Amino acid sequence: MNFNKLLVFSLIFLFGFFSANFFSYYLAYGLENPFVNNFNFSDTNHAPFDFIKENQIQIYDDKVVINVDGASLSKYAPTGSMKPVLDENSNGIRIVPKNEDEIHVGDIITFEQDGNLIIHRVIEKGTDKEGIYFIAKGDNNTISDGKIRFKDIKYLTIMIVW
Repeated sequence: MNFNKLLVFSLIFLFGFFSANFFSYYLAYGLENPFVNNFNFSDTNHAPFDFIKENQIQIYDDKVVINVDGASLSKYAPTGSMKPVLDENSNGIRIVPKNEDEIHVGDIITFEQDGNLIIHRVIEKGTDKEGIYFIAKGDNNTISDGKIRFKDIKYLTIMIVW
């Protein structure tokens, strides 16, 4: 008899717990709800493409050598839009992408917009009547940068060194 009471109590508790979190999320949309946020299984945060392969990395006792053709060093303005991934004291390694196929959702790109160089993460890649476009957004920004064309992309970040 005690087992049945424990089972009924447990089921009522779980039903109430899930119901409260479900309804509070929909009634207070936009407010912080740790339960719902921790169980968000959407795949909207993509990691950058694995550009550097293992055979390009050589580790020695006194140095690390990474073989990448056409790489250059990148420094960043202290805007905070890409924290904690990169900020003004980060060192980036970048390349000039050759074509649209080298850029993937999750990659960090440098593009020109209104005469400024902006470093943000690609959150979408698509095609419209003008061809392939990319949508980027700073990791800490709430709005995206709009459609970006390949001709406006100057660099593709392939590594961050802290």
